[in-house]
Amino acid sequence: MAQAYTPGLTITKSIILRKDRILPLKGDVVVKVGDKVTAEDNVAKTDLPGDVIAINIGNKLGVPPSDVLSKMRKKEGEKIKKNETLAMNKSVFGLFKNIVKSPITGSIENISSITGQVLLREPPVPITVKAFIDGVVSKVYENEGVVVENKSAYIQGIFGIGGEITGEIKVLVDAPDSELMPEQIDNSCKDKIIVGGTIVRLPAIKKAIQVNAKGIIIGGIDDQDLKDMLGYDIGVAITGHEEIGLTIVLTEGFGPIKMAAKTFEILKEFEGYKVSMHGKTQIRAGVMRPEIIIPIPFKKEELKAKKKEISGLKIGSIIRIVREPHFGEICTVTGLPEELVVVESETKVRVLKAKMEDGIEITVPRANVEAIED
Repeated sequence: MAQAYTPGLTITKSIILRKDRILPLKGDVVVKVGDKVTAEDNVAKTDLPGDVIAINIGNKLGVPPSDVLSKMRKKEGEKIKKNETLAMNKSVFGLFKNIVKSPITGSIENISSITGQVLLREPPVPITVKAFIDGVVSKVYENEGVVVENKSAYIQGIFGIGGEITGEIKVLVDAPDSELMPEQIDNSCKDKIIVGGTIVRLPAIKKAIQVNAKGIIIGGIDDQDLKDMLGYDIGVAITGHEEIGLTIVLTEGFGPIKMAAKTFEILKEFEGYKVSMHGKTQIRAGVMRPEIIIPIPFKKEELKAKKKEISGLKIGSIIRIVREPHFGEICTVTGLPEELVVVESETKVRVLKAKMEDGIEITVPRANVEAIED
């Protein structure tokens, strides 16, 4: 029987995770295989080269490029402080001095007798990579980074904004179809990752930022609220670099969409647990989803479990509909007919039958659903 590929996301109470933690350029790995690490621990470090600043010394001193080297008070490779004399030119009788001072603290990168320019480099910028999740170092990439493994409850979101954070889960609503309201957010939410239900609106987001909550997990958000908060429309670029004061992960999509019951149950069960979360999202080639990771106790031998293989749809599979008129609905697959069916657009497509949470059975093109993998 032919099968159509159905994209999926994982929502599970227990999975073996392996996370690469890699430096942007080569440096030093500060842990070894077998080390236990927490999310906050540094696992690798390096220095990013400082910015380069060009100064045309020939022009500033009024001398030809070939004379620049003789006017320099510092050599290539030497360090220099801000406002320290970089080059000097004296008049014929030594009565006047034309001085060029360094605009930065850094070092002399290059002196050119052809262009008359001097290149200064600012000090290197130290960069560290944290483990991001509590776990065990299972592999080291020499001078590059590590693999950290653990056992976790794990939820992939649909969309997110904001970078990597850690904090305790705090559930503020009683049901997955409840809106997260500003009055539910108070000082007890400081440093917490708060959980709502169907939607969070701009006033509640601002309240969460005000009380220094670290993140919000929610079913949906209004796209206009998102635009008002960021000051621009989200395009097709990778998100996750936004600096708004907290990280937000949407588990369902845009608009008031009830959070999937399974997702809400997992978050409720692990309330008070430490969670690692990020909002990095890419919806084009090389799909990247936001992640909610809740480390749970494990034995080292459990980490030898094989990676989960993606399975096709089958009777009983849980799916999410990703097109109108049933966008956001969570359903159970009840039938996988083999024959192609003519749909409203007059094209022939492969479909499936599914039962919604209210018991109504519908027929949906397979391209319009997303599998929720356990």
